Amino acid sequence: MSIEAAKELNSDCHSAIVDRGALERTLHEQGEVWHQRVNERCPHLFAAVPLFISSGEVEQMHAVIEAVQQVVALSAWRDAVLQHAPAIARFTPRAKGVFFGYDFHLNAEGVHLIEINTNAGGALFNALQLHSQRDVVAPGKPAAIDNLEPVFLDMFRNEWCLERDDAPLQTIAIVDEQPREQYFYPEFVLMQQLFERAGIAAFIAAPAELEARTDGLYLHERKVDLIYNRLTDFSLQQQSAISTAYQSNQVVLTPHPHVYALYADKRNLALLTAPDSLRAMGVAETTIATLSTGIPQTRLVDAQEHEQWRQQRKQWFFKPATGYGGKGTYRGASITNRVFAEIMQGGYIAQRMAPPGERMVCLEGAEPVALKSDVRCYVYDGQVQLIAARLYQGQTTNFRTAGGGFAPVRVVD
Repeated sequence: MSIEAAKELNSDCHSAIVDRGALERTLHEQGEVWHQRVNERCPHLFAAVPLFISSGEVEQMHAVIEAVQQVVALSAWRDAVLQHAPAIARFTPRAKGVFFGYDFHLNAEGVHLIEINTNAGGALFNALQLHSQRDVVAPGKPAAIDNLEPVFLDMFRNEWCLERDDAPLQTIAIVDEQPREQYFYPEFVLMQQLFERAGIAAFIAAPAELEARTDGLYLHERKVDLIYNRLTDFSLQQQSAISTAYQSNQVVLTPHPHVYALYADKRNLALLTAPDSLRAMGVAETTIATLSTGIPQTRLVDAQEHEQWRQQRKQWFFKPATGYGGKGTYRGASITNRVFAEIMQGGYIAQRMAPPGERMVCLEGAEPVALKSDVRCYVYDGQVQLIAARLYQGQTTNFRTAGGGFAPVRVVD
């Protein structure tokens, strides 16, 4: 019944709205300049409505995440996925990796894990939005641990303790290419402020500003203890200073290439949906069943099956094996001959179509519109901290849709 209740609420654009005034007040509390930057650069960051999901769907997502955790813990899994990973991925730190994102499509057939990200952005934006809506009356309950900021801070402290025991954590660098040009730069600032309030010096930096020395990694003349890694160069191929310091254990890096290889390389989805291969690894039948129903069938694209792919392409969604952020992804039904030829050259996976859910949105002066919904579980060390949604139009989540963006998730019993 809760699934039907959630569906009914999502079909009614008047069932609940995000209190924009309360959200704006919370955003302004982060600083006037910061607030202005968000409104100017990210006008569609926050959705106009919450998304409703059922408690049963939450349980299903938790079960899929737990099943993935069980498989990844196996030495046979590590041996299999590290075979095609770069050498740096075989370096095995103790840090678990912060802010995993398990992205799901929820529809009438159930929950469908579309991909796993090991540097998922947006958790602090969603925490702010949740905080701003705490007094808003709406059906269901929030899908998050209470008081998220200390939870996030403890996660980084735990990463440090796993690597350095009780040594003091003094300096964190939040690192991305051209960070001030990134869409999520305002979240980097929120992270910096979170660390600084806890008495940890924090800096936002590009990798080119870092230098590996004999005694550690330096940002100008400041030694860096820990890097919060937002780079999409997942194997650090272009980041020699970080790579050197990381592999010589002179800096704590989170997330890191090892967890990317274990979880987020999209070729892994093909292995997670191959029951015979999982059996050979010793995976339990109940776990295989959970993965088979919870992850759309995924296959590696092989040019030798060119004609078969051409005939079946409308049933599949094509993604670069090491891609991110929806870049280079294509619906088979709308693919051009040129793009199809490029995909056939290799480096792609194909995932059976699993349509996203929908949420009706009413905007002032416009007809009601159905936006697609993508549900993200933010996870640390197997524990779900927060479930949020992204509402959008188009092929992939894009933060360009009026009324769309990050939406708070409410769970209906």
